Amino acid sequence: MALKDAAAPDRLAAALRAVYERPQPPTPWVHGGNLPWDDPAFSERMLAEHLDQSHGAASRRLPEIRAQVQVMMAWLDLHPGDRLLDVTCGPGLYAAEFARAGVHVTGVDFSPASIRYARAHCAGLPCEFVQADVRTLDYAGAAFDAAIYLYGQFTVLTPAESRAMLGRIHAALRPRGRLLLEILDDAHFDKADGNWWYTDRGGLWGDFPFLHLGERRWDAEQHAAIERFYIINLDTGEMQVYGLSDQAYPVEAVTAMLAEAGFGGTTVHPAWDRLALNDAPEWVVYVAEA
Repeated sequence: MALKDAAAPDRLAAALRAVYERPQPPTPWVHGGNLPWDDPAFSERMLAEHLDQSHGAASRRLPEIRAQVQVMMAWLDLHPGDRLLDVTCGPGLYAAEFARAGVHVTGVDFSPASIRYARAHCAGLPCEFVQADVRTLDYAGAAFDAAIYLYGQFTVLTPAESRAMLGRIHAALRPRGRLLLEILDDAHFDKADGNWWYTDRGGLWGDFPFLHLGERRWDAEQHAAIERFYIINLDTGEMQVYGLSDQAYPVEAVTAMLAEAGFGGTTVHPAWDRLALNDAPEWVVYVAEA
């Protein structure tokens, strides 16, 4: 494949040199933070992944979401007219199902494309959506009946940010309101180092031919993993670097954090209590009472 302009070989050489000189070993949240959810172009590409029903990598398939909502309605003791806070709501797929059951949903997400889609998808339903970084969430005194925080999004925050988030959610709930928190099972967490590469065009990383160089490193001391993705544009030689850090939590650590934030009466549901989800064995669900 020919590079498209005269400066491309120099940019390609610089990109490969940057990969060679990358910090090793990387430190979670220092050398790879989080994906750029709020970048308009990236959020549009991520939305396409959320809506793709051929896989469950970004959002689960709709039949699974509907089965989860039925279970969550019972675990959260939700009834028509109750109010639910959906933290990292994405494109509103869960919100729509709760709203169809009569629950009033407030969804918060960083992605402009997801919020735009959620508003259209839930038009006419008792939902509102706010584009914001959930780390700045401030619904203290709002007296929601329940809150959900799904699909492991809790663990991409630093432990300090996660503790602060639990405190903010607690402040947003009415007395005896419930939080449902879904976290990757520590026993299923990938704690191995790895490297990979592939070539492609389109999808999450951009609409151009690219070389994807990826690596995953496990930090045993911090009990966290970091992934770094080096996306080299094969037309221009330019490179984009993305990072994703992920904290692993044993069950006892999560229950202690919930108690520290003021929650009590935590019930633990390993593997979604064997709900028929493709990835159910990988998850632990916590339902805690404010």
